[in-house]
Amino acid sequence: MRISCELSDITTVAVDAVVNAANSTLLGGGGVDGAMHRAAGPELLAECRRVRAARWHDGLPVGEAVATGAGAMPARWVIHTVGPNRHRGQDDPELLASCFRRSLEVAQEIGATSVAFPAISAGVYGWDPAQVADIAVDTVRGCAAQVPDVQEVRFVLFGEHVLAEFERAVG
Repeated sequence: MRISCELSDITTVAVDAVVNAANSTLLGGGGVDGAMHRAAGPELLAECRRVRAARWHDGLPVGEAVATGAGAMPARWVIHTVGPNRHRGQDDPELLASCFRRSLEVAQEIGATSVAFPAISAGVYGWDPAQVADIAVDTVRGCAAQVPDVQEVRFVLFGEHVLAEFERAVG
């Protein structure tokens, strides 16, 4: 599996699946979530509503992941995952690792060979970007054998400081 980092807008990346740092409602929000909903157009919201109605009536749990189409974005799919919020006491690193692991498992299930991740929980959810980078990279590397069809993981990041932490973690 190839792992890389870049400073870019994740909504414009041409990969099979982009990962959305979603809130549990799946109905849009701020940060990456809001940007994806704006870029994808109304189809994404409609699909998220169908997912909620079919399975996740009370919202997607922290650390879980689910896929939808990507609407108008270049990616084919959006894999939604809910990161832990440190401000709400969700400070267990395993919750964060689960976001990356479950997203890769969903990518494998849907046949995605390339996946782009943001720095889940490193924004308004209060996690230190260095810790997010270490957990993300370690989890992705640890999952490689379980997701053999996923050949490329790109960490698509929103700021120089976050990019530097992910580059350090990737080595």
